[in-house]
Amino acid sequence: MAPRLWRATRSMGQPYPALPVLPLLAAFSRYGEALDWACSQAEAAWGPIVAASPRFDFWETDYYTGEMGPGLRKQFLVFAPSTNWPQQLSAVKRQTNSWELAYANLGKHPEQRPLNLDPGYLTLAKLVLASTKDHAHRIYLADGIYAEVTLSWKHGRWQPWEWTFPDYRRGDYHEFFSACRARLRLGREERHA
Repeated sequence: MAPRLWRATRSMGQPYPALPVLPLLAAFSRYGEALDWACSQAEAAWGPIVAASPRFDFWETDYYTGEMGPGLRKQFLVFAPSTNWPQQLSAVKRQTNSWELAYANLGKHPEQRPLNLDPGYLTLAKLVLASTKDHAHRIYLADGIYAEVTLSWKHGRWQPWEWTFPDYRRGDYHEFFSACRARLRLGREERHA
């Protein structure tokens, strides 16, 4: 008996071009000049910043104190919508890692790691961050880089997961991400008008 050949059916999913996402960079330091330096590097590489959050005080954990010192602040930088950013995320994370090292090598501060940079992106449904660390909830991208969905958009608000970092559960972060999401949504509506 001849084997049955698989045939495509109407229910088979079809690939579609990626929708634009908002590239995002979380810059984290106790030094304002380090955050300014990160802004300059990112703008030179990726174009103008279209939205920047306030520099939020970071108090949720002392995990970073040993290598970064106390009194940390985090700022989110958002760039123009891109359809290529998700497939480039591993290269972007390697780039931001090289920026961290370059800034540390300037020798301006006593800390081992005076600047921490975490790239990611925002869609209408989620906020994704890149990481060098594997875990059960992270997906391997390439070249030692992983991605995780840190927040999801559900019932009109951002929802954390069990693995979501404590600071990403904050309402002030969510307000900023919601404003960015509204910007992305408006841009999509204007493209289809």
